[in-house]
Amino acid sequence: MARIAGFADDIDEFERHYVRRVGIRKSLREMPDSGDCVFLDENRRCMVYEARPRQCRTWPFWDSNLRSPTDWESTCEVCPGSGKGKLYQLEEIEDQRNVMRL
Repeated sequence: MARIAGFADDIDEFERHYVRRVGIRKSLREMPDSGDCVFLDENRRCMVYEARPRQCRTWPFWDSNLRSPTDWESTCEVCPGSGKGKLYQLEEIEDQRNVMRL
């Protein structure tokens, strides 16, 4: 969060506006009407891509997206970048899944 907060003057103020607690972790807030991240622009492009947090850097390799072929297909339907671009080896995917289990 500190990297993204670099876009703001005060990290505490940043967290009050853009962060929520999920158990012991912190997560970026979503837009209430769409569930989209508050940092996606009108073209669904990340406005803080270079400073994105772990939850974004490991997307789409989350357990919830990889549980079944159907879950992966659903992920690819809602995320325009999923299923396209670089082909990742299984070991790389597992490394990303493990990051989110920390």
